[in-house]
Amino acid sequence: MSEILSTIGRRKNAIARLQMCEGSGQITVNKRPYNEYFPTLSLQNTFLLPLQLTNLQSKYDLNINTAGGGLVGQAGAIRLAIARALVKIDAELRAGLKEKGLMRRDPRMKERKKPGQPGARKRFQFSKR
Repeated sequence: MSEILSTIGRRKNAIARLQMCEGSGQITVNKRPYNEYFPTLSLQNTFLLPLQLTNLQSKYDLNINTAGGGLVGQAGAIRLAIARALVKIDAELRAGLKEKGLMRRDPRMKERKKPGQPGARKRFQFSKR
């Protein structure tokens, strides 16, 4: 596989567009090294999990563009995009990734604000008199 493989991952309001090709394991997020973009080790481990489970960290170069949401949402979106790309490359990896819950899009979204209220669930203070 010398061509570039593209996938998309989403979580909350974050969207990650991934371009994967064979290489030496370089990962860039928004034109920066991933450890500079995601400073904490927990965020790095979040989106590297599919590569670690399949032992393919140093086989593919990843170029990722992400937008929307926060860092945690973006890391989750990248994780889904990487898992989808790995399944496109080798369908036999799907069972292991699905077992760990990496093939499922996290459906939790921010609830919308309702009219006549200060927030999504919050109500104005009740006043008897």
